[in-house]
Amino acid sequence: MLQVNYIRENRDRVVERLAIRNFKALELVDEVIALDEHRRQLQTESDSIAAEANAAARQIGELMRRGQRDEADAIKARSGGYKEQQKKLADEQAVVEADLYEKLVLLPNLPHQSVPAGVGAEDNEVVLEHGHRPELGEDALPHWELAAKYDIIDFELGTKVTGAGFPVYKGKGARLQRAMINFFLDQAAKAGYKEVQPPILINEASGFGTGQLPDKEGQMYHVGIDNLYLIPTAEVPVTNLYRDTIIKESDFPIKMTAYTPCFRREAGSYGAHVRGLNRLHQFDKVEVVQIVHPDKSYEVLEEMSTYVQSLLQALNLPYRVLRLCGGDMGFTSALTYDMEVWSAAQKRWLEVSSVSNFETYQSNRLKVRFKGENSKTQLAHTLNGSALALPRIVASLLEDNQTEKGIRIPDVLVPYTGFEWIE
Repeated sequence: MLQVNYIRENRDRVVERLAIRNFKALELVDEVIALDEHRRQLQTESDSIAAEANAAARQIGELMRRGQRDEADAIKARSGGYKEQQKKLADEQAVVEADLYEKLVLLPNLPHQSVPAGVGAEDNEVVLEHGHRPELGEDALPHWELAAKYDIIDFELGTKVTGAGFPVYKGKGARLQRAMINFFLDQAAKAGYKEVQPPILINEASGFGTGQLPDKEGQMYHVGIDNLYLIPTAEVPVTNLYRDTIIKESDFPIKMTAYTPCFRREAGSYGAHVRGLNRLHQFDKVEVVQIVHPDKSYEVLEEMSTYVQSLLQALNLPYRVLRLCGGDMGFTSALTYDMEVWSAAQKRWLEVSSVSNFETYQSNRLKVRFKGENSKTQLAHTLNGSALALPRIVASLLEDNQTEKGIRIPDVLVPYTGFEWIE
């Protein structure tokens, strides 16, 4: 959530940066400023009346001590309306503050200065491309056919048990999943991330804190009877571990990692591009989260991007890094890098990770603060990244490593799988 003071003092820059996002409701900026001015005026009036009431009370006390009861009663009569005036102002201020809050949460984060203008994915900037795209023969199969051929993933059985988008992993397919989760967690631990195992159900406060609510409410599975939500990513519960917390500056950077299943309704997603593992309602992912000093967050963002790339390099997958344009960024992000791997059989890029800096947007909602050298309480910066999401990694591994003998397992995973081939 943007800070009201910043919006008031930097109105033109806020409008300019929101335009980079193609945010259409720019009138909200002036509405927020007007409501904030009204709120401040009401507060000034309330403070003035409180000062008058306090002065009258002191004067009445002094007169009573002198035995001047008549004069004291006269002041009491004149000041009797102070309490009613204060209540009226407080009620009006509560209404204004509620209206201000409702409009403030509708404003997305401001894009970083380096974010390119653009409307959608076609306008994203390619930062780098790494590795060589494998050339497969004409008889190469997409991953969903390979999964059926080697009986490692059953999409129809998942549809029977639950519905489309909930695959069943079998045999070496299940072991490959477990191997990748353990490999990613071990790599994160080596990189200094502390592993946590968070809940996979969250309350409304947690969803609001990291920005999933109210922006992505329609994309989340809701357990209505308990008013809880299945997590779309481990970012949500892990970052919320520090909600309403004042952190010691000496504790920075706070680095956490977690494996969780993730759940996304993906309403309205249809067509060949979502076939097989390309888009699921339930999938496994290892997440990395950092809470850092504001002066370090963009340095940390580059560090996290490099770390995610190291995982793709270890798996020997060709990939590219994109800097997302304003129109393609998430609601809460200030700057996002997407990592995409090459799917050789589908001949297309598949997103496998997003690494984002949220600056103070999440921490303002979460009230994640620290005390600096001057003992002034400040908001921390939060970042997160997928390290990695499994489905499209598996899709690319199967397709890119298919041979006449079978599917070759990347060397780094063999100690975890216990086998070198799926055949």
